[in-house]
Parts: sequence; C-alpha cells; structure tokens
Amino acid sequence: MSELITIREYGRLTTEAVSNTLDLAHVPVSAFDWLCELSASFNKNGARLLQVEGRQSLKWDSYVGVVETPCGTRVEILPKHFERGDCEKQSRALLRKMIQAALNLKPREASATSLELFDAPLSEWVMQQFLLELDYLLKRGLRFDYQRIEEEQRFLRGQLNVVAQMRQPPGRQHHFQIRHDVFLPDRPENRVLKRALDQVCKSTQQSDNWRLAHELRSLLAEIPVSSRPQADLWAWSCDRLMAHYRAVKPWCELILNEQIPLAVSGQWHGMSLLFPMERLFEQYVAAWLRRNLQVGVVLTTQARSEYLCQHDTGRIFRLEPDLLVTQGTQNWVLDTKWKRVDAGDRRGKYGLGQGDFYQLFAYGQKYLKGKGELVLIYPSRIAFKEALPIFNFEDGLSLRVLPFDLDLDCLVDAGLTSLPLWSH
Repeated sequence: MSELITIREYGRLTTEAVSNTLDLAHVPVSAFDWLCELSASFNKNGARLLQVEGRQSLKWDSYVGVVETPCGTRVEILPKHFERGDCEKQSRALLRKMIQAALNLKPREASATSLELFDAPLSEWVMQQFLLELDYLLKRGLRFDYQRIEEEQRFLRGQLNVVAQMRQPPGRQHHFQIRHDVFLPDRPENRVLKRALDQVCKSTQQSDNWRLAHELRSLLAEIPVSSRPQADLWAWSCDRLMAHYRAVKPWCELILNEQIPLAVSGQWHGMSLLFPMERLFEQYVAAWLRRNLQVGVVLTTQARSEYLCQHDTGRIFRLEPDLLVTQGTQNWVLDTKWKRVDAGDRRGKYGLGQGDFYQLFAYGQKYLKGKGELVLIYPSRIAFKEALPIFNFEDGLSLRVLPFDLDLDCLVDAGLTSLPLWSH
C-alpha cells in the first residue's frame, strides 16, 4: 500500500519529521530525490514545478493534481483557494469541478450523494469515472470488426490464396493457404480501453474501484492491450455507430496521459496528473463564458493576430490575450490571473501586478485600437468579493478588475461591463 501525502499550492515537502498539514508535509528520502530529478527535467523545458530549499525541503509551485513516485509515494496537490472550513475536502471538490469543466468532461455519477461521499484523491476519482463509463459501455455492447486472417489449414475456408498455394512445396500441397474474415473485438478503441483498464488495475487503491476494475478486466480478456496507444487514439472512430464510445474516450486520455495540459513523462509511468493552475483557471472561465455569451458572440482563446511592433520586414513580440470576445465590429479583451487580490489593500495596489497592467494596456492598443473595455479576472475570496473601482488609461480605454466566484460559478459584477452576456 502506497503512502498518500496531501498538500496545496506553495506547500512545502521535507524529509524532516514533522506533523503533516496542507502547507508542510514529510516525504521519504527516495520520493524527495525523485521529485528533485523531476523538477530538474521541468526546468529544462522552461517550467518550474517546485523550488529546492536546502537539502531537506522542497516548495511546490502553482501546479495541482497528483504525482506518484517510483517508491510508491503519492503526492496530491490541491488548489490554495479556501480559507475556512474543511479546506481539504472543499479544495478536492473544486479541483474535480474545474478539471471536468475545463476539459469538457461529463462525469457519470450515480447520484448527488455519491459525489459527496466519494472524497478520494484526484487520481481515484478519475479512475472511478473511467470505470463507470466503461461499465456503461460494456452493458451497451462492444463494437466488433472484421479482421482479415491469412493462414494455412487442412480444409478450405473463405478464399484460397492461389499465389501462396502455387508456391507450396510438393510435400505440403495437401495443406491450403486461405484467407478469411473473422468478426473480432480487436479494434483500436477496444485496445485503448484495455490498456487504460490495465493501468487502473495496477494503480487503484480504493476497494470499490479495484473490485469493479477486475470484474471489467475479465470481460475484456480476449482483447489485446494496445502497444501504441497514441496511434490507436488517432484511429479512434467517431462515426454514428461509435457514438456510445464518446463519453469514455476523454477518461482514457487522462489515464494514459494523452490529454493532460502537463503530464509527467519519463521511464516511470505511475498515475500522475499535473495541471498548471493558471491555465486551468483560464480554461474554466472560458468554459463559463461559452455557456453565458449571447448568440452570435465569438469567443477566441489565446488570440494571436496582433504583435507589439514591426521589425525590419516583419512583426515581433506576438500579443496573446487569454480571451477575446467579438460581437460584430466590437471587441473585449479579458485576461485571467490565478492570484490573490485584497480589495482593502489600497496602499499595496490591492496586490495587483504592474506588469499585468502593462500587458493589458498593450492588448488594448492593438486589439481594441486604444478604445474599449479590458477585463482582468481573479478568483473571488473573502478579501475580494466585488469589483474594484474602474481603472482608466486614456482616450476611452478602461480596465475592470472582477472576481470570479468559483462556488456560485459566476463572474461577479459582470453588469458593470458591456460584455454581451445573458442576463440571469
């Protein structure tokens, strides 16, 4: 049985003997060393997973999810958002909600009660959803396909392979070289399901998940495991006859690390899912906007049409706002930040970053031609429950700083802007 350690963003991991909390927890030396190596690989790719503080302490960065080390230690990292109540349970529920909204996943829950009771780590929740979808799929029936078989037999079946038969040596002319089709479940989609199921059987530590996984595994015993999951996912059919396979595919991709914003790669392939919290928040807000923008309004994520300046014969320094809303000829630029804002700290500029304002000003000049509305969105918290007073640049360019309430799932004080949202 592996050890589960739960911390939250910017929490510390240490090899010293301490009482575990969400901000400080003990890890074995083997897990500590492996995490240091993992951090070094992230740094090479330009991302910072954690900071090494001395020889006995690590400080996690703004990534959430779960990491499993080769020694069996699982580190669960939760969002640092809640300040009161059962922070661990609330943060776990929030992380699940944000992941399924950002990746457009539709969890199959038996009831609202089961959702409340299932308070296992993220990886167990993902595996549970996959198993429920796979169970539902098997009840509806697997899709079979015809496979062409070429073999030698003592009897005729299907077609005689004339060319191969003519090449038979004299002593084997009483054997027939034949071709025939066999109706089998060996197709890319089923091979991927089998591989994901094998991964769950190896990784799950929750009794209900373990029991269901092995029951389903016996039903898929005749299906081979995919040796090239990425190629089989590319070959996954989306036609009308495969409609009942659609719901299980995203969960397969999560388990096989094919749909993770940032997956742990290398020789060790444990159950590791990591999400940059900044990117996850951006995708969550984008998903909310798609549901709430009026008909005919276009939402573009990571717009890339404008550059900061001209250089020689080309343009340089591309400007990429998180969200660009377009209605006819009018545009709105929105940017999301996973940071804490304090509406009462006027002297400290509310905790806002000057660099963020420079960035928004450049977006306004290029995407809005110097006139219009910019919106900066931060997560709501006790010290930031309503919009800050408006920030005016010049010549009709203004900036609104709004909180997004992750509990009520709404953009607070959106009515202060002219964004084309449905009124509730």
